[in-house]
Amino acid sequence: ENVYADILYNANDYVYITTPYLAIDSSLQNALCLAAKRGVDVRLITPGIPDKKMVYRLTRSYYASLIRAGVKIYEYTPGFMHSKLIVADDEVATVGTVNMDYRSFYLHHECGVWLCHNKTVRDVRSDIDKAVAVSERIQLPAWNKRPAGTKLLEACLKLFTPLM
Repeated sequence: ENVYADILYNANDYVYITTPYLAIDSSLQNALCLAAKRGVDVRLITPGIPDKKMVYRLTRSYYASLIRAGVKIYEYTPGFMHSKLIVADDEVATVGTVNMDYRSFYLHHECGVWLCHNKTVRDVRSDIDKAVAVSERIQLPAWNKRPAGTKLLEACLKLFTPLM
């Protein structure tokens, strides 16, 4: 979690993230929002097709507050996207098994590679750019029109964030 937050706090131009599961605490949510608010192009790509419906709903429960802060959210629609990538400013990237959730950060023995100042960082960005090209951007006006029951379910799921 500290590596992800450090990348977000130190980004100047952009941070692009792919994650199949988004179940973050307030500190990482703040890091995402603050980066976007200071003008960093923050893009988050999540699956448009879930493998776990409740975790999918939990992931989506973060969208409104992130979008309001300026984070651009995309859902990958061709299939389930399971990649866990972060790339920033064509300088640093991570590739690994770490989801953006409590269990990956603190309970599981996840691993990842931190890349810095080499051509592979640009390759990671290229992969994410290709994913964004076939993804649907979530826009706040349409997002706010979700049924009240869906919004309530998503809010309740946030109570269980550390367990999911």
